[in-house]
Amino acid sequence: MKRSQMSALQLWQQDLARLLASPVAPWLTHLTGQLEQWQHSQQHGEWTKWLRTIDLLPELTASHCELGDTIRLGPAAAEHQQAQLRGLLSQLMPWRKGPFDVFGVEIDTEWRSDLKWQRLLPHISDLQGRQVLDVGCGSGYHLWRMQEAGATDAWGIDPGQLFVAQFLALRRFMPATIAERAHMFPLGIEQMPTKLEFDTVFSMGVLYHRRSPIDFLSQLHQQLRQGGELVLETIVVEGDENTVLVPGERYAKMRNVWFLPSCAALCHWLKRVGFSNVRVADVATTSIEEQRRTDWMQGESLSDFLDPKAPELTIEGYQAPRRAVLLATK
Repeated sequence: MKRSQMSALQLWQQDLARLLASPVAPWLTHLTGQLEQWQHSQQHGEWTKWLRTIDLLPELTASHCELGDTIRLGPAAAEHQQAQLRGLLSQLMPWRKGPFDVFGVEIDTEWRSDLKWQRLLPHISDLQGRQVLDVGCGSGYHLWRMQEAGATDAWGIDPGQLFVAQFLALRRFMPATIAERAHMFPLGIEQMPTKLEFDTVFSMGVLYHRRSPIDFLSQLHQQLRQGGELVLETIVVEGDENTVLVPGERYAKMRNVWFLPSCAALCHWLKRVGFSNVRVADVATTSIEEQRRTDWMQGESLSDFLDPKAPELTIEGYQAPRRAVLLATK
């Protein structure tokens, strides 16, 4: 049956079966009803069109798959198949998180997500054999990197339904032994049950979009087993533990930026909600090499968000984005 004709439970049937056999199986009690409700009331107007686009993709399965800095599916397809792939995958634009190479079609995404992964990977606990949750996972690029790092299952949630469509499009080409271990659902953290026991929870590029950051950190805490690790990546500002920037209407042209704490303040918040062994692993200023406009994301990007005369500032006059990686233990 074509994906565009499937019910939500049919579309995610294999994921739900995998979940039932996993250590986080209690999630299933909530998830099946949520997916059914989502299908009836929360679908994006373009969702069916995106699924039809996926249905039209050529029937290719990668004979080799590299889960490296570029997620690479190969070998290269015939020229006419590459043209078909390029045309269909471009209908799922904008592509923000990557990069990918799909049978010779290079998807140069807005974000070089591999650079973020390189910054955090040396600091996190070994993912070998772990059940991992990525909150706000985008197109799922990091789910594949988590699998590369040894995770038994990488579970992603993101309410952005275009991201879900992008993930499903790429996963259909993956070898079964790889595809069956990465999962993504159109959910937000507020829809997750409490007291799940993931070994590692990632949240990258989400905190500053939350109106209530303390509640968000508590929700992340609730997803971890005792002794599990949180990997938190977010925009920070300079200052002491009392320093928090609440921008005006926009920050770097984004309307939905609410709280930008200093690293010290963020460490304090994490301790207040119950985390221990809180530490800052990395701080880096976002560069225009890491976030930029490409053929696969043709809208405005970082260079448009900075003051052209003083690129250390945003167009609104705030400090340009600096992103920190923090680790903490439940």
